[in-house]
Amino acid sequence: MTVDWARGGPDFLVALDRDAGPLGFQLQDQLRAAIRDRRLGAGERLPSTRRLAELLGVSRGTVVEAYEQLLAEGYVESAVGSGTRVAALSSTPPEAGPARRGLGVPPASPPSVRRVEVDFEYGIPDLGSVPLTDWSWAVSEATRTLPTAELGDEDPAGSRHLREVVTAYHRRVRSGCAVAEDAVVVSGFRQGLTFALATLAQHGIERIALEDPGPREHDVIALRAGLDPVPVPVDDHGLDVGRLRATGARAVLLTPAHQCPTGVVLGPSRRRDLAAWADEVDGVILEDDYDAEFRYDRQPVGSIQGLNPDRVIALGSVSKTLAPAIRLGWVLAPARFVAGIVEEKRLSSRGAPGLDQEALALLMETGRFDRHLRRVREVYHARRDVLAAEAELAFGPGRLHGLAAGCHAQLRLPDETSEPAVVATAAAMGVRVNGLAHYRFAPAGAAEPRPPALVLGFGNISELQIRRGIRTLAEAVRHTCPG
Repeated sequence: MTVDWARGGPDFLVALDRDAGPLGFQLQDQLRAAIRDRRLGAGERLPSTRRLAELLGVSRGTVVEAYEQLLAEGYVESAVGSGTRVAALSSTPPEAGPARRGLGVPPASPPSVRRVEVDFEYGIPDLGSVPLTDWSWAVSEATRTLPTAELGDEDPAGSRHLREVVTAYHRRVRSGCAVAEDAVVVSGFRQGLTFALATLAQHGIERIALEDPGPREHDVIALRAGLDPVPVPVDDHGLDVGRLRATGARAVLLTPAHQCPTGVVLGPSRRRDLAAWADEVDGVILEDDYDAEFRYDRQPVGSIQGLNPDRVIALGSVSKTLAPAIRLGWVLAPARFVAGIVEEKRLSSRGAPGLDQEALALLMETGRFDRHLRRVREVYHARRDVLAAEAELAFGPGRLHGLAAGCHAQLRLPDETSEPAVVATAAAMGVRVNGLAHYRFAPAGAAEPRPPALVLGFGNISELQIRRGIRTLAEAVRHTCPG
């Protein structure tokens, strides 16, 4: 039976070590442990934030943040007039073991990783904002209106309706020039990339250039397709086309709208140089339409496909605009490649579910998709502003880059910082983040690349988590920098 303590109950024993790292994280750890060990029972009232702050000799804000984090994780629940109470846990949360100490100083051996409380992973949209009601409507409408004849095997290229809608959308929003006959519907970006690379190999292309740093595992996908991947550096203006010419590659894969992971935009002169390079070598540009939908401080940039349609294969998906679970994407290709991509798809799978394709077409055609984009663009804009403000406070001006678009940015660390040490220390403090080296071509035994930087995704974390995460990263940097 739960004891219903009046006025927050008796004082709760918490021992904070002011020499062992952030007090707020220690408080969170000890409260979680007490709940998991059933020292605080389900329904039991926690002390008021004011009382616990007085008891511990910390600011009330420290206690409020600890309670808010436990509330977000489901350990406690709160109701007006009832205070903060322990939630009923059906099972022990995945983290086990005693609370860790000494988080402020990196140990000699790799630190153990505690439960992730802030995750700066890039490429994940706000999963809480997915328009499930609209998607449910679209699936229902597709089920109601799709002709019986279309419930069999689809056109190998995918739903004609969706291909018409996607290409019309690309022409209108991204200044492309593809038509339905140029499009192939696929189950996400990676499947489309796999089919496109296999087709290029069949057309005699042997080497493909990739951005360095760039998206993870594209080199692995290229190797599986029989192509030789080579790195090309990215600078503040995007892919270095001069260095591309020196590789001998006849294909290049890049993210021109918001480069992954640096966040830079391929400049106009680079775009022209890239188109000229493709004509010179009879080459192909594979355009990953990464983050093209989210713009904040400047006008949108058009698709390279519209600039040189005979040389560009454009790949897109709804993984970041809607949700990865929907698993729908498309390839817009020059006519000479379409049949090969369709054949690769036919031999490997039956494609994406036809009802889902029709649902996506309806979602886009009725304006619901665009309405969702406008709504989440405001959400991401607000989070970006919080990230920029917190980073400037914690690290000083000029450290955060790539903020004009998308849902990730690059935080440049002081030159003397060890990027792996910061990542490991932050993980021990509950913050997951990737260093820029994670996205580089790094030969075995190569020195750690400079300058050190972190890649901060902010699509699927709250403003409160952003604030907490940046402050923790600053603490990690302070404890890993020499001197």
